[in-house]
Amino acid sequence: SLVSPHGIGVRDDQALMLVFDVLGVLQSPDDILNAIHTCSRLFGALLERGELFVGHLPEEEATMAGSGGALRKYKVWMRHRYNSCCNRLAELLGHRSFKIKELALCTLMKFVQLEGAHPLEKSKWDGNYLFPRGLLLADSSLLISRFQEYLEHDDIRYHTMQATVDLVARVTDTHQVPPMFWNNTFTLISAVSLPRQQSDISNFYVKHKAPPLPALVFQEHKHVFEKMWFSFLKHKLPVSLYKKVLVIMHDSILPHMSQPSLMIDFLTSAYDIGMSLLSICSSFHHSEYPEFYRKLYSLLDPSVFHVKYRARFFHLADLFLSSSHLPAYLVAAFAKRLCRLSLTAPPEALLMVIPFICNLLRRHPACKALIHRPSLTTDPYDMEEEDPAKSHALESCLWELKSLQRHYHPEVAKAAMAINQALSPHEVSIAQLLELSPYEIFEKDFKKEESGPVPLEFIQPQGLLGRRGDLCVEHFALD
Repeated sequence: SLVSPHGIGVRDDQALMLVFDVLGVLQSPDDILNAIHTCSRLFGALLERGELFVGHLPEEEATMAGSGGALRKYKVWMRHRYNSCCNRLAELLGHRSFKIKELALCTLMKFVQLEGAHPLEKSKWDGNYLFPRGLLLADSSLLISRFQEYLEHDDIRYHTMQATVDLVARVTDTHQVPPMFWNNTFTLISAVSLPRQQSDISNFYVKHKAPPLPALVFQEHKHVFEKMWFSFLKHKLPVSLYKKVLVIMHDSILPHMSQPSLMIDFLTSAYDIGMSLLSICSSFHHSEYPEFYRKLYSLLDPSVFHVKYRARFFHLADLFLSSSHLPAYLVAAFAKRLCRLSLTAPPEALLMVIPFICNLLRRHPACKALIHRPSLTTDPYDMEEEDPAKSHALESCLWELKSLQRHYHPEVAKAAMAINQALSPHEVSIAQLLELSPYEIFEKDFKKEESGPVPLEFIQPQGLLGRRGDLCVEHFALD
C-alpha cells in the first residue's frame, strides 16, 4: 500500500484518499460536474506546489515496488493519477451534456496553463503539448466554438495548428474517416486568424519568463498555418466542405500562403466536382497554372450574369486579365465572348460588362483593332471553340457593342456608345457596378424626372387590341 512521505502531513494523506474517490466519481455517470470541479482544484494545487513527478514518467508498478524514497513514489503515483484525470477529461469532451463537455474543456485548458508554467516534461512545449484532441473526434461543433476563444492567444494558436497537422495525419492513416472529423476540423482551423506582423505576437496564454522560440516567430506561425491547411486540403473532403473552404479561401487562406500556387490541386478538385465558379474566384495566383485561362474562359456562358457570386467572379476576373504580359489573342477572346453573351444579358449586367470590355481594350492596345473593321463581311469568331487560342477572336470585331447602342434601356445604349470615340487612357472603375441589381435600376428610372412627354409608340394605337393591320386585330375581336 502507498503511504505519504514523512513530513508531508495529514492533509496530504487525506488528499490521497480524495484522489481515489474523485477519479471514481469521474468514471461514473453520477455527479460528474462536481468531480470535474474537484479535479480542477486538486490537481491545479498539486501542479502549483510541485507535487507531481517531473521528467520522463516511470512505470507505476516498478516504482512502487522499488527501493526509491517515499517522496518520489508519492509524486510518481500522483502523476499517474493526474494523467488518468486528463485522459478521462478528454473522453468527456464527447459527452452528451454540453455543460460537462464545456467544463472538461475549460479544466484541460487550465491544466495547459499551469503545466506550461510548471512543466512536467521539458520537451512538452516544443511540440503539441496538452491539446484536447477529442474535440475533433467528437460531434462537438459547439464545443469547438467554445475552444475558439482560446485561439486569440498566440501560443495556443501555434500549438493548436501543430496538433491539428499531427492529428489529421494519424486519423487519415485509418481506413475510414468519420465525416464529423472533417467538419469539426474545418470548424476549428477556419477560426485560426494569423497576426499580420511580428510585433503583433505578444498575447500568450502560458506566462513564461521566456516563451519558446517557435511560438515567438511570425514566420513560424505562417509556416505551420500553411502546413495545417495543406494537410487538410490534400484529402478527399465531403462535397459540402469544398464550398465552405472556397468561400473563405480568398480572404482568409491565400493571403497567408508563401506559395499560393500549391493550392492548385485543391482548386482543380473543386472545379472537377462542380464548384468551378467559386474555385476560379478563389485562385488569383494563377501564373503557374497552364489551364487556368482556358477553364476561366469556359465559365463564360449566359448563366454567369445570373449566379449568386457574379460580383466576386467579375471582380477577380478583372484582376486575372489585368496583366500586361497576357497575349493579345487571349484578351481578344475574352472581350469577344463577353460581347456575344451581352446580346442576351440583363441591363444590370450590361452596365457592368460594357465598361469591363472597354477596360480590356484600354489595357491591351493591340485589341483596339476589334472596335472597327468595316471590311469584315462575316464573323470568323467561333463561339463553340473551348480553346481561346483557336477561337479566331483577334480576327473578328466587336459588332455586338454597336448593336447594344440601340438597346431599349437608355443607360445601356449610352454605355455602348463609348466606342464611337477614342477610348480615354484611364480605366473606368467597375467596383460600384458589380453589385448593381434590377431593383436599383428600376428605382433610379422611377425617380428620374422627364422634362417632356415620353413617346410610347411611333404609330398611335387605335382601339384596345392595337393599331390597324395588327395580327391581333386580324384574328381576334372583342364581344
